[in-house]
Amino acid sequence: MSREFPRSERIGAELLRELTRILSTEVRDPRLGEVTLQEVRVTGDLAHAKVYFTCFPMDEGGTVQERLLNGRLAGFLRRELARGSRLRTVPQLHFIHDVSVRHGEALSALIESAVGSSSAQASSDSTADSAEKPEQVQ
Repeated sequence: MSREFPRSERIGAELLRELTRILSTEVRDPRLGEVTLQEVRVTGDLAHAKVYFTCFPMDEGGTVQERLLNGRLAGFLRRELARGSRLRTVPQLHFIHDVSVRHGEALSALIESAVGSSSAQASSDSTADSAEKPEQVQ
């Protein structure tokens, strides 16, 4: 019987669910703002986990949240995970501010402006072409 996902991926998904629950119900630090956990990647030996997160709105203050999450809060979250999980040992948590969402939004804006300017250019070219052509008299 072959497994569909490696064990580290299954544990990462479980840690993501639990961390999301703990952050939403038990952490009341207003400095965190709106932190959204994106992904948890666990090493093969299950000793370390990288937790990728974004901040909303507009992904501001990510370095502040990263510092907070990697400080005392990491120990608290790890303890809470140990209480609620069936793992023998809970991996060390390393929080990383994920800027890919911000980069994706910037690329989308660039694409939209390029498409908008090319369609505006095309429409101005078609009106200029019709204005330059003299009407033929029959």
